[in-house]
Amino acid sequence: MTSDSEAETGGFGIARILEALPHRFPMLLVDRVLALDPEQGIRAVKAVSFNEAFFQGHFPGRPIMPGVLQIEALAQAAGILAVESLQLSGTGKLVYFMAIENAKFRSPVEPGCLLDLACTFVQRRPRVCKFAGRASIGEQVTCEVQFTAMIADPPG
Repeated sequence: MTSDSEAETGGFGIARILEALPHRFPMLLVDRVLALDPEQGIRAVKAVSFNEAFFQGHFPGRPIMPGVLQIEALAQAAGILAVESLQLSGTGKLVYFMAIENAKFRSPVEPGCLLDLACTFVQRRPRVCKFAGRASIGEQVTCEVQFTAMIADPPG
């Protein structure tokens, strides 16, 4: 059930994210959807905590979120966008990476920040979607990337 404020903004919390994505701890990298327009894009957030397992080794004394995990967080946000816009929630369909292109890392992501995740459709088809993603902290862009994903049945 969404609250009135969630309905007004198109945002939603963790319960609906868990319905849309198969990811679970420690790989779930989207904490909240701030806004979702099924035709255009999504804005979501990842609360980056010092308790993240990857900070133990990346890097001791200077914790920085790995760039590939920023891309994964963007991909998960895009997966929510695809599932919601193609009305696939509850079907068991999965969104798989096919390609990652033009990845650029602009600024480090440190513990204690809210990483803003913005993804838009570049191309949308029933089985393959292309996205443009941008991660940022406030006005500072941390990562930009384009990626392609396919919608598929779960293995089994």
